[in-house]
Amino acid sequence: MKTVQYREALREAMSEEMRADKRVYLLGEEVAEYNGAYKVSQGMLDEFGPERVIDTPIAELGFAGIAVGSAMNGLRPIVEFMTWNFAILAADQIINSAAKMLQMSGGQIGCPIVFRGGNGQAGQLAATHSQSFEAFYAHVPGLKVITPSTPYDAKGLLKAAIRDEDPVVFLESEKMYGDKGEIPEGEYIIPIGVADIKRAGTDVTIVSFGKIIKEAHKAAEELEKEGISCEIIDLRTIRPIDFAAVVESVKKTNRCVVVEESWPLASISSEIAYHLQNYAFDHLDAPVKRVTQTDTPFAFSPSLIDAALPNVPRIIAAIKSVMYK
Repeated sequence: MKTVQYREALREAMSEEMRADKRVYLLGEEVAEYNGAYKVSQGMLDEFGPERVIDTPIAELGFAGIAVGSAMNGLRPIVEFMTWNFAILAADQIINSAAKMLQMSGGQIGCPIVFRGGNGQAGQLAATHSQSFEAFYAHVPGLKVITPSTPYDAKGLLKAAIRDEDPVVFLESEKMYGDKGEIPEGEYIIPIGVADIKRAGTDVTIVSFGKIIKEAHKAAEELEKEGISCEIIDLRTIRPIDFAAVVESVKKTNRCVVVEESWPLASISSEIAYHLQNYAFDHLDAPVKRVTQTDTPFAFSPSLIDAALPNVPRIIAAIKSVMYK
């Protein structure tokens, strides 16, 4: 094993796949000459050249369309968005072209493509630059949606995404790029659609994903001091969701709290709660609780940011409410 940053894990995944398959290439804003806005693609231009590491204009709809067209014609592009907030401009290509092409062509034309970049809030970036898009894209049939929370998961899942025959939305975070973690020295792949038990426990299941899962870990550590054992399930893949892993955990703990960075309405946490109602109802000793961002546009003020996001006190309160119901 070796210790790497999250950004380095992503770089290794892309570089290994580009060495193995000449159809794979990377394009996006500042990915080449500047080594990536967050240095994810550092050194890749020197190794692969300007035909496979391509700087684009500030035109998300345009370069996403070019990438989708190339995927339909046999290449395997990786599209980097500087932030998923900017990818709203490319949503037509992601949702109306990439996601639907296989079905609309009667199975004749696939679109093996990865759209990746920073997702969610990253400090004082205010309402239009702080949104979490997991539920937004998970709503769309034809897309796969991945949001890894560790360097290990990031590399293994990105390699799986690049090899996948379907379009994949890969959601990272500016706040995770510097995170460090262990990954194997050799090649490995993590299957899409498989959740991971990040912490074993017996009293309550916490389901989460992405960087907000860090708050769940902090809450679990605090509650352990009070004798409450939390099991933490990292979904990793948002579409398809590994519902079976969640149900099996709840059968053991009989309680569930879902922690999500985004808004509550039509959310991933809503879907988890609905699924448990249908497939684990007899095992629940309390209603499923959700801890989400407040149902408001994101603020610029640090105090309002803290109030809006799921945090340790809110998670602990939710867990205690299901423990002592």
